[in-house]
Amino acid sequence: MNDSQVKILFLTADPSDESRLRLGQELRDIKARLGKPGRFQLEQRESVRVGDITDAIFDVEPQIVHFSGHGKSTGELCFENEVGKVQPVKPDDLAAMFKLFAQSINCVVINACYSEIQAKAIAQYIPFVIGMNDAIGDKAAIAFAVGFYKALAANRYIEDAYEFGCVEIQLYSLPEHLKPVIYKKNISVQHMISKDEVPTNLTKGKRRRILQELESLQEQYDQFSEKLKRLRKDSAIQAGTSVKYQLEKEIEQAEAEIEQLAQKIEKLENKLQ
Repeated sequence: MNDSQVKILFLTADPSDESRLRLGQELRDIKARLGKPGRFQLEQRESVRVGDITDAIFDVEPQIVHFSGHGKSTGELCFENEVGKVQPVKPDDLAAMFKLFAQSINCVVINACYSEIQAKAIAQYIPFVIGMNDAIGDKAAIAFAVGFYKALAANRYIEDAYEFGCVEIQLYSLPEHLKPVIYKKNISVQHMISKDEVPTNLTKGKRRRILQELESLQEQYDQFSEKLKRLRKDSAIQAGTSVKYQLEKEIEQAEAEIEQLAQKIEKLENKLQ
């Protein structure tokens, strides 16, 4: 991340009819890792109700939104109603809200059980979204948050910070380090493939060839993205200087390949407009 100030909005909801969570501890630990106010500005909103979400985002104008609380196996997140009990919100509904903030929010962290479904939905619009693919305990959830924000404070990129969060869980010998998952806003051709209309300046044959090339490029993009993820994870846990140097070189090469593929995909997509 760059050196300009990053605003983080920390939202919590712990409805009275759900099991209690250590949300205060998570917030304290995150504040400790970010250090004194400066490059990071952390704003918090507790006992969040549905109507509070947009109010808080308008007020803070964050680049990172972090939600800690409960999630249902159906993907719904649990906010609070007027009397402090569960008010579930469906994944598509919350994603629709984040779509309206797509130009300003860069990352959403959902530190709640079963939040992968919600993360996928939001990742249609937001560059980086982190969720949990299963139930996760308090200790592991807090460890992930500590590792994630510790890395951000050290000026690491969001994908690196995600890896550090997973490793932090491992360092406590907890078996939940595979539960956090990260989704990136797709540079995807799916919306193009599903269109029924054919641009008037293209023949059907030419359009079909462009779509085939797009699919091929998308496969390459996904492969390099997976490779980059593995390299970053290896680099995060690698202590040897020579090995780490080689991994960093491979990471740079993979990033360059991904950037080139993204540019090619964008050019082809523009031809379909």
